[in-house]
Amino acid sequence: MDHLIATSSRKHSLLSTHKVLRNTYFLLSMTLAFSALTSAASTLMRLPAPGLILMLVGFYGLLFLTYRLANSPAGILATFALTGFMGYALGPLLSMLLASGAGDVIMLALGGTALVFLCCSAYILTTRRDMFLLSGMMMAGFVVLLVAVIANIFLHIPTLSLTISVMFILFSSGAILWETSNIIHGGETNYIRATVSLYVSLYNIFVSLLSFFGGMRSN
Repeated sequence: MDHLIATSSRKHSLLSTHKVLRNTYFLLSMTLAFSALTSAASTLMRLPAPGLILMLVGFYGLLFLTYRLANSPAGILATFALTGFMGYALGPLLSMLLASGAGDVIMLALGGTALVFLCCSAYILTTRRDMFLLSGMMMAGFVVLLVAVIANIFLHIPTLSLTISVMFILFSSGAILWETSNIIHGGETNYIRATVSLYVSLYNIFVSLLSFFGGMRSN
């Protein structure tokens, strides 16, 4: 009897995990498409870039709102508001690259971002490894990244900028591995929070690849 109960419990847990993963990927695909639309509109309309203050307030304000509403249907609307805003913020950068004839940089960044996501997701879903221990390394990586970004604000060293881009790619790749592992092992049961986490990682990888390839092209 206990064996049957344990088996039933494992099946229920597995079904629940698959549901969270399925909903996460579905919502992620929808938000990426919406973000691409707002980014394209921002690029075509040549909208001005948001200032640093607006960018920080918009991102962290909408991120806080999304997490606050994550357990209600309104959380989905907040997720689209966040990803739409991030798409708009990306538009001016894409406009600048297109105006300089660097459309190939955008395509390389898109392809690289897709490849990183597919490889990281496939690795976790295939091996089902628990990446819990990665969280400590990521915290240390975040501190190093923060110090490097602050230093580069004052130093403006091209090589350091390229290094920061590579560090962001590695850090965000680790975040994808950790979040995907967290979902399949039942650590994350809310698909809205999981979607936002994966979206932010993909956004950071894309922007970092734009910066890296753009910097290499300029050099």
